[in-house]
Amino acid sequence: MTITAPPLDLLPKPGLLIGDKRIDDCSGGVFDHVYGATGQSTSDVPLAGAREIDLAVQAARSALPAWRATTPDQRRETMLRAAQLLREHAEELVAISQVDNAMPVFAAAGGPLAAADQFSYFAGWADKLTGSVVPTWPTPALDYVTQEPYGVVGIIIPWNGPVYAIGMTVAPALAAGNCVLLKPPELAPYSALRVGELFLEAGFPPGVLNIVTAGPEGGQAMVAHPGIDKIHFTGSGATAKRILDTAKDVLKPVGLELGGKSANIIFADADLGNAAMQAILGMQGSGQGCINGTRVLVERPVYEDVLSLIQVTLGTLEVGDPLVASTFFGPVINATAAERIMGVIEKAKGEARLVAGGERLGGELADGFFISPTVFADVDNSTTLARDEIFGPVVAVMPFDTEDEAIRIANDSPFGLAAYIQTSNLKRAHSVAHQLEVGNIWINGFLGIPVSTPFGGAKQSGWGRLGGIDGIREFSQPKNVFVSLM
Repeated sequence: MTITAPPLDLLPKPGLLIGDKRIDDCSGGVFDHVYGATGQSTSDVPLAGAREIDLAVQAARSALPAWRATTPDQRRETMLRAAQLLREHAEELVAISQVDNAMPVFAAAGGPLAAADQFSYFAGWADKLTGSVVPTWPTPALDYVTQEPYGVVGIIIPWNGPVYAIGMTVAPALAAGNCVLLKPPELAPYSALRVGELFLEAGFPPGVLNIVTAGPEGGQAMVAHPGIDKIHFTGSGATAKRILDTAKDVLKPVGLELGGKSANIIFADADLGNAAMQAILGMQGSGQGCINGTRVLVERPVYEDVLSLIQVTLGTLEVGDPLVASTFFGPVINATAAERIMGVIEKAKGEARLVAGGERLGGELADGFFISPTVFADVDNSTTLARDEIFGPVVAVMPFDTEDEAIRIANDSPFGLAAYIQTSNLKRAHSVAHQLEVGNIWINGFLGIPVSTPFGGAKQSGWGRLGGIDGIREFSQPKNVFVSLM
């Protein structure tokens, strides 16, 4: 298999977008971005340091009074134009995002359209942010509550789906009247920068959205900057702890959407073919997804049947060039990730039964960061394989005998982002869903995250919610006004 050369001609020139100015002379140094399918560099990416973060904060704060005062219908129409441009440029954005992170076409294709839906949906909230009138006593008064923006919000998004993440976070932040510093990661810098260009075209005033690609130094500067009123971070728990350690010194509110180790519970009465495919989806995007069902719990009477179905189905799915439409599994993000994941796999070989995969792929894929889809059976839930977020194409399968045991195993995790239930018994499905300690549950299939629903986690999977009315409340705060009638 010959790997297709990535479409480098589509990429925006690396740099920052502050106000309506491009900046490529940055104090944070440069990052050598590598395309995961070939291991080849695409460009040196300039990184924001404290100086550029300060410039972006100045631009955002200058733009804030006018943007906050924009009438709701004007804000709505600007967001709808942005949504339309995301749709019109969807094919281009998919291609750019594939250079970002080497996701296969099927995994990357939905990102721009999902982001467009987010902007359309939250555009509708821009003119519906109503408050409330509150009864008071004992003094006669008129007391009312309004929803106000925080001001300038710093949003840090992950590399595994930048355009999608922009829809989930930036859309509600802008709809609520905030200005935004958006920090895409150095691992995936291009698609967010292109979105920033499109949003200027849509009519967002310069400074309302600023794109500041940065590494840890720039991220630290964002969290510490007194001109940023709130941070929202999507990423790992380890990075979140560093963010919180900085934020506590300035008492800055932080929203967190973190990792997961989601249980996929397959009961014996499930559609086993569909359940096996749902188990394989735990490795979609080469397992680089926070909500992936990477712990597969199977009722013992059908345990070996499900393992066999997983093996057979895996044999029909292609591993290889992410730019080929038929590819299901692409590479992982970089060499460091590949080495870390292979370390977990090698350790697990001494702890569980290897059913499929378990190797770094060579041949024509050797220059990229390809790991074969890996399935371990008979996994103990106390092992690293079952407890840590691997963020690679690895699932851990384990048997259970009773419904109570399945719930106990599923809840025995430091994470609580998502869970999946496969059963034809809806009474059981609702009962199990009620007892699972997670923020999101899918029953008998995963068809994405509806824009109108709240998304977020419990335990070490973070706090706060994106999506629906909860999403816009994440980026606004109540203000109470008491008018004495004495």
